[in-house]
Amino acid sequence: MVTEEDVLTVLKEVSDPEIGLNVVDLGLVYGIDIEEDGKVFVRLTLTAPGCPLHETISRAAEMAIETLDGVKEAHVEVVWDPPWTPDLISDEGRRLLGL
Repeated sequence: MVTEEDVLTVLKEVSDPEIGLNVVDLGLVYGIDIEEDGKVFVRLTLTAPGCPLHETISRAAEMAIETLDGVKEAHVEVVWDPPWTPDLISDEGRRLLGL
């Protein structure tokens, strides 16, 4: 069965093109639910509510998750609560951004 760590690993391949950092290290992933039937549900946010790349990032995340063995479907829900802040960027993300 696929694990949360597996999902996070493939989500590190999905970047916010405006910032150039993956959604995991940006702190955009708010939750992962994995069902026994192979469905994966991810809640993520974006850096700004009006982000024009909303659908592009969501679909890229779903496609990345669906490459995992055992995943039959992936669904990404974009949420806005709590609002994203730069405080959510991981230590690795800060390093990569030179912060």
